[in-house]
Amino acid sequence: MADLPTIAFIDDEERILRSLRMLFRGRANVLATTSAPELLDWVRTREVHAVVSDQRMPGMGGVEVLREVAARSPSTMRLLLTGYADMDAVVGSVNDGEIYRFLEKPWDGPRLVETVLGAAAVAREDFAAARTTPAVADVAPATPAADVLVLDASGQLGGEVRSMLPAAIRVGTVATLEAALAELVARETAVLVAVLGGQGDDTVDAIKRLKQLRPAMLVIVVSPMQDSRLAIDLINHGQVFRFLLAPPVRELLRRSLASALERHAQLRATPRLQRRHEVEHVARSPAPSLPGRILDYWRRLRDGAAR
Repeated sequence: MADLPTIAFIDDEERILRSLRMLFRGRANVLATTSAPELLDWVRTREVHAVVSDQRMPGMGGVEVLREVAARSPSTMRLLLTGYADMDAVVGSVNDGEIYRFLEKPWDGPRLVETVLGAAAVAREDFAAARTTPAVADVAPATPAADVLVLDASGQLGGEVRSMLPAAIRVGTVATLEAALAELVARETAVLVAVLGGQGDDTVDAIKRLKQLRPAMLVIVVSPMQDSRLAIDLINHGQVFRFLLAPPVRELLRRSLASALERHAQLRATPRLQRRHEVEHVARSPAPSLPGRILDYWRRLRDGAAR
């Protein structure tokens, strides 16, 4: 079974682990445990392509487990599988664990298999590349002037973001989605900081569309809503880099911006890594009822991505 990916599962319930072993039998080399130290030892001593962790476990929660996995094996893809979608866990999973997907119990078997095996396939490429080329962390990509775009209807966050970044980095501030699309058409943007509005905000759907077109662009969402369903949707379909509650803590925002710019440089230097930021693809086309200018921006963004 050497040609199969290696996937490790951790859950505090043996019956869940038995079910997962059966589900992935013949599809992967399956490691399963209730022990976080055992899991971390596996990750440290062998090539584990994907780790799927429960959240609520005694001793060490899933977010902490996945953060430790990332520290020991950056190439390993990380997924959270849990029946408890509480806000702290969801936000921690993206901000600390930088997970690839948030999956929920009870699971849809075919979708779970497809998602986990897809994640493992991405990691296998990374591990293979690491055996023949320097690790990404050892490559110091050039740091050209990079654009940051702040979408904020209130206009309050742009000045704060600008004060946190070097002068070489251009920070644009827009108040509407249409203006943001115009900026994205005009120039390559490294980081989009998007402040969400109330119900019916088109920004959420736009983020999901944009990540399909520009996987190297990192998105930091600032939301006034403690809505775990929204956060999960943005993780799975928008691959948001960070999810911050409004008003964002200044130091947390500063660190998020620095990490996002560093990651963008890595993704541009090594395009293969962009697969780690792929979203769950949902076929979409802008609704015909959208204003003509916005439709035109979407078409130009799509045509630019296709080149």
